[in-house]
Amino acid sequence: MRVTWTGTALTFRLDAEDEITGKASDDHPIKLAINSCSIGGVPDDAHPDLFALAAWTVVAPWTRKRIVFDRAISAEVAEELYAGWGVKAGPVGAEPRRAGSRLAISYSGGADSVAAAAIHPEAPFVHFRRVPHPRVPNRWSHYRSDVLAKLAARTGRELSTVTSDLEFTLAEPRPGYPEHHAVAAGALLLADQLDLGGLGFGYELGSRWLGGGRYLWRYTPDNPMWSPHGRWGRLFAAVGVHIVLPVGGVSEATTMRLALGSGLKDYVRWCLRGTNGPCRTCGKCLYKELIQAAVERRPLDTPITADQPVARKWLKKPPYGGMEMVQYGLARVPGIEKTLFAGTLDYFDVTEESTRWLDHCYPRALGEIPEPWRGEATAFMKEHVGLMAEDEIRKVETWGS
Repeated sequence: MRVTWTGTALTFRLDAEDEITGKASDDHPIKLAINSCSIGGVPDDAHPDLFALAAWTVVAPWTRKRIVFDRAISAEVAEELYAGWGVKAGPVGAEPRRAGSRLAISYSGGADSVAAAAIHPEAPFVHFRRVPHPRVPNRWSHYRSDVLAKLAARTGRELSTVTSDLEFTLAEPRPGYPEHHAVAAGALLLADQLDLGGLGFGYELGSRWLGGGRYLWRYTPDNPMWSPHGRWGRLFAAVGVHIVLPVGGVSEATTMRLALGSGLKDYVRWCLRGTNGPCRTCGKCLYKELIQAAVERRPLDTPITADQPVARKWLKKPPYGGMEMVQYGLARVPGIEKTLFAGTLDYFDVTEESTRWLDHCYPRALGEIPEPWRGEATAFMKEHVGLMAEDEIRKVETWGS
């Protein structure tokens, strides 16, 4: 793989051993559509290691043996690329970047990132906005990224909005991030300007510790994407921008409760298919409605029925992603047995007591937060959430076994 940055436009050329169809870090297959993308709203003079990592979040799935950048990188970054992926990187010769002092929140506007923002009220936001690619037709025009950008601007927080067409590098399964970490590409190029030493993501207990949504459904202390000792965590640390998971120890039920109780509650938006609010007809809306109804202790309110394709993911025989939240909802939503989830009750024997662990914070997650921001997150969790008891910790650590 050969990578070239022209200003903030990235082009890359595959080597003979590279592949058009690759796999992301969670083993999800993705097919390359085009070898160029751009990032707007960022400076063109960031540290070379930041350009290297921003590029790697895009090209990693298709790179097999080596990557040649158009500028020298530090030995530390080259070492992490080889240790994590077995990829030889160069040229080497730059001094490593010194970590900044600030934490920014990668702000998506969903309940998880809003909850992360509530924990760190002084942290600025960096918002990634998808824009059209000049050479790739938009097959996802119902995705209204402009709506979320407007909502982010109304929050009143210090905000940097990054525009990018990098999601169109994917031909299959649809426009999206080649690696989950590509959402940080713009924030990485802003790291020097914003003096960033950490970037906070809204990944919660299910994503960090319970295997996430699309690859494993078991306890994953060595999660390759989000653990600080995993290959991505080490690579981000090598460029002086640590991955920070403020809500990594709590469930989506807790992030929902925190988000709806925060000063940003009017701007929470997890669906970008509607214009004046969530579309209410997609699978994500169904999933989040189940969680919100459970948190608010009210009946389910959805037009989706059990025979619709968007409902299949959570109605099939387990295991599946988000299973802990389905269990949480089954135990708390009044009249759930009269809804489309009625059949799901056959798979689980759950009660409020058996799912109460999902209302508390897994302590080990707090220990992973880098020291400059750990105290603030720990104090918040102790005051607003509470830490898990030993039996609840065992629920996490035996998940999927």
